[in-house]
Amino acid sequence: MLSLFSKSRLHRNHDHQKLEASRRHQHAEQECDAADSLDASTNRATETKMSSNTSASSPNPSEQLWDTAYDQLKQKEPKLVDAYETVLSQPLSGNSSGHQPLKYQNSIEQTDISKRRSQMDKLIQTGLARTEKEAKVKQSVGEVMQKMLSVKDVVSSAVQAMPQAALAWTGVCFALQIFTNPTTESKTNRDGLDHVIHRMKWYDELSRPLLKHTTGDDRSFAGMHSQLEKRVVHLYQELLSYLIKSVCSYYRNRFLSFLRDTVKLDSWDGSLKNIQDAEKAFKLDSSAYNTQKNTANIEVLAKIAMSTEDNDCLRHLHVSDPRDDKKRIEQTKGGLLRDSYRWVLDTKDFRRWRTDNQSRLLWIKADPGKGKTMLLCGIIDEIQGEGSSTKPLSYFFCQATDSRINTATAVLRGLIYLLIKQCPSLISHVRARYDQAGRGLFEDANAWVALSDIFMDMTQDPILANVYLIVDALDECAIELSKLLDLIVRSLSFSSHLKWIVSSRNWPDIEERLQEQDEKVILSLELNVKSVSEAVNNYVKHKVNDLTQMKRYDDSTKASVQEYLLSNANGTFLWVALVCQNLASTAKWKTLATLKTYPPGLKPLYQRMMNLICNSEESEILKQILALTAVVYRPITLGELLSLMHMPDGFADNPIWLEELVKQCGSFLTIRETTVYFVHQSAKDFVLKNALDEIFPSGAAEVHYNVYSKSIEGMSSLKRDIFNLQDPAVSMTVIKIPEEDLLKRLRYSCVYFIDHLLAVDKCFEKVGSCDEEKVRKFFEKHFLHWLEALSLMGNIGDGIRAISKLLIQLQKMPTPSPLLDLVEDMRRFALLNKDIVEAFPLQTYISALIFCPVGSVTRQLFKNEEPEWITLKPIVEEGWSSCLQTLEGHSESVTSVAFSPDGQKIVSGSWDNTVRIWDAATGSPQQTLQGHSGSVSSVAFSPDGQKIVSGSWDKTVRIWNAATGSPQQTLNGHSGYVTSVAFSPDGQKIVSGSWDNTVRIWDAATGSPQQTLQGHSGPVTSVAFSPDGQKIVSGCYDYTVRIWDAATGSPQQTLQGHSGPVSSVAFSPDGQKIVSGSEDNTVRIWDAATGSPQQTLEGHSGLVDPIATSLGSRSKTILIDHHWVTVNGRKALWLPHNRRNNCFDSLGNGLVIGSASGAVTIVRFELSKF
Repeated sequence: MLSLFSKSRLHRNHDHQKLEASRRHQHAEQECDAADSLDASTNRATETKMSSNTSASSPNPSEQLWDTAYDQLKQKEPKLVDAYETVLSQPLSGNSSGHQPLKYQNSIEQTDISKRRSQMDKLIQTGLARTEKEAKVKQSVGEVMQKMLSVKDVVSSAVQAMPQAALAWTGVCFALQIFTNPTTESKTNRDGLDHVIHRMKWYDELSRPLLKHTTGDDRSFAGMHSQLEKRVVHLYQELLSYLIKSVCSYYRNRFLSFLRDTVKLDSWDGSLKNIQDAEKAFKLDSSAYNTQKNTANIEVLAKIAMSTEDNDCLRHLHVSDPRDDKKRIEQTKGGLLRDSYRWVLDTKDFRRWRTDNQSRLLWIKADPGKGKTMLLCGIIDEIQGEGSSTKPLSYFFCQATDSRINTATAVLRGLIYLLIKQCPSLISHVRARYDQAGRGLFEDANAWVALSDIFMDMTQDPILANVYLIVDALDECAIELSKLLDLIVRSLSFSSHLKWIVSSRNWPDIEERLQEQDEKVILSLELNVKSVSEAVNNYVKHKVNDLTQMKRYDDSTKASVQEYLLSNANGTFLWVALVCQNLASTAKWKTLATLKTYPPGLKPLYQRMMNLICNSEESEILKQILALTAVVYRPITLGELLSLMHMPDGFADNPIWLEELVKQCGSFLTIRETTVYFVHQSAKDFVLKNALDEIFPSGAAEVHYNVYSKSIEGMSSLKRDIFNLQDPAVSMTVIKIPEEDLLKRLRYSCVYFIDHLLAVDKCFEKVGSCDEEKVRKFFEKHFLHWLEALSLMGNIGDGIRAISKLLIQLQKMPTPSPLLDLVEDMRRFALLNKDIVEAFPLQTYISALIFCPVGSVTRQLFKNEEPEWITLKPIVEEGWSSCLQTLEGHSESVTSVAFSPDGQKIVSGSWDNTVRIWDAATGSPQQTLQGHSGSVSSVAFSPDGQKIVSGSWDKTVRIWNAATGSPQQTLNGHSGYVTSVAFSPDGQKIVSGSWDNTVRIWDAATGSPQQTLQGHSGPVTSVAFSPDGQKIVSGCYDYTVRIWDAATGSPQQTLQGHSGPVSSVAFSPDGQKIVSGSEDNTVRIWDAATGSPQQTLEGHSGLVDPIATSLGSRSKTILIDHHWVTVNGRKALWLPHNRRNNCFDSLGNGLVIGSASGAVTIVRFELSKF
């Protein structure tokens, strides 16, 4: 049973969740309010003042609209409004009775609008007071009076919230009296008033987010702004007219003679219809205006400050900013020329995609070099630059040469990132999972599954009523392209407001997958030869003009260059760009001779450039640069490239010199902000497929080995506290990269050196024992320094994955490697300390070491790194325990755990009401399943690993999708706590046991109940299916074990023998035996066929529940602050989970800690050395 303390903690957690949800909602509202405030602050300066008779303070836009509507109505129906004002004047003149006064006079202010508002404020209070008084006097009952009281409460609170609508509220308050006299007014009039009153808040708020005065920054919206303002004023007129007529009708029936011939007042159906028609007209116009205005304000919204947690989430989501990628691509390719892409805007295929709601996927396909990427850059600019655009836009550029942006997961991260940058409130869809999983949400094995769900949810957010999504170069998505194609196709059937543009080469597998989408439009550049040729010709003329200006060509040379390019371009932008790039570095007098050496076609051109490189005086170093750039797993900086190269004699270690050499490979490589890229995927393809003999004479494996070897050499400079942080508790959240960044050149090596070693054919078998020695020496001297460096770079997870891959390779070797034990020990060390090292890099040498087993190879190797100021170290185990890792995340006790059938995942249930899914290899959290309102008592995977079932104290059983974490079914039926759940071996049934004394069987597909098994006389604690699925066994508080027929639900055996409640039951793998555990401290084995007892296992002494209290600390020097030991107020030693204090005492320089795990830790510090 939960203690009261535990229950209160559960309630606090629940309250915290509700507060967090409320905070998220408020944040979204504040975002909109911030945008409103931003506009309002700009608009106030341009607001025109009222007449000189108005007060000095200008009215807000809402007041102005009400005033305009009222004054226009007065001009339109002067008799009606004058009569109404005469009615209102009676209370102002002191006549508050319902009797006819001796004379009628209109006392409402006619010129000073601010005074008129003051009168209206007074009349509102008078009207509310009069209504309440009449209701009390009549003591009316029934439906009409109840409605009046309800309406009055609405009005009373709304008046305070919206004083700017005083003109309307005055009419409402006087019309309220109609509800106190139901016999004199028609039901149609009362129902109409009820409709108007309950929509007053909406009426008033029309003017707030929508109708801000047009400033110099948004003149393009002036026309629509003016039209929408007229719609609002018209609606307000109809509303005021209805209220005024209602008031006049009421007082006419109370014998105010001057009202009898004022106007026809009884057509309530028609009047209400006028209001509803005005509402519809406004909605039509406001929908277009609001969407366009929101799109125009997108960059403003993106600048609204987000919380620290939001920024952390966005930083971890970021893999590359697509906006920066677009700029880089355009600059690399010499700028975006509108004449080279605008032709596509007029094609029937593009226009069909743009205007036809049934054509929501545009696939632009072509061979390499035809200008697909620049075409999409132009389309993006056109969409963003159109004043009439009504849709947000997100885009992504795949690039096979960059491992950061060549995966399906990276595409989703980029699209989601850009949507959030445009509309920050969308981050709530990511935070819902990020808050539980952290950075691993974007990087672990299930990142695609989680992100695709987030993306689909995000596209359903009302704030994204419509959206454009553009992905360039699908063929360069090297990992999980099929999943990306599936998502694109599925999203179109899931959301009717999405429009996609994708581009790729003419690949059959892409075409096959996209053919399934009926709403697609295919735009083939090969089928638009004339348009593409004209675009290329425009591009040629542009580039030749640039060359002429740069090289000062005479007219003859210019004409010759232009003619040659036009004749040989063959509709290929890239060919033109590469030739012009080479001409730019050619001496003017050599131009015509050199020009004719460039053959038409990309492949021949690449071959010519390769021949030039091979015949160059620097050919060996140029080929080395190309080889390295071709095998690395991401684009590398000049500094990183330099650290991986074998520099020939006479070449200085100088990045500037290296930059000049890279430029000599200009037809293949380009440099952008010190990072080296291939100019195009086709260039890399040529190097890897057509230039193997020149670039890889000994094979690519040798280049991989050289990268590995140079990485080891460079990383030998790693050292403790490489950033000179000094503070052992300094957090990654505050660490800034120093100007002299000693890791700058080593970042690539630290993350990828193991990958390059494993890329060598047969790894160590080919490399030889000398390299085992090289790896061993590096790890023995620098392993902790490497971990610190990975932490500082934010790549601890990458390091653990790399060393795990190395361990697997070593385990596969036919002859055991002496390196195996070292690598296995270091992997255990990294897994155990991942969280602390990732958050506090210098604790690598403190907490991570002193709580490591004394017999650990890692601890022995780095014993000299242990802090001198801890003189008495805690007693720890001798060797590594069988516990590989402890998974932390639940905020309460864990009640149930299970492995997935393939062993790759773990599911856990907890008193904190959640179910969590973990990566079994790395221990990183993958999903947090929320939905239960009580403690989760039992969890299990389905046999195929696709589903998870959970039972809870909230009396429900829930089924979840194991891949996405989304809920699938909630099974209701139990009237007591659900204590145990299990899937049948075929996955078609679920069995559950409960404190309601029953066992239930459910259909796993539909969630419908199939059987209720009754017979136990106490709470059922445990249930299980037999391996063949034909039987169910259950254990109970009634001391018995029961066997049931799984098909019919009939009882088969009752096994008696335990002298205490049965806590757990299970079948043997062959189904021949049943085992049961009990609170009588025994385990019993039974014959599953006969029910006869076979064996009783004794030896348990029962559950020992330790209770500890603290005497409190007698030292002010050494204290415990949450997970930290502090010395003189400074955080010094991080405590692992099993060493955290349940109680502690400190005296002098000593500290003793008692932990809930049962461990007692003693530590002594040398304070003078700290």
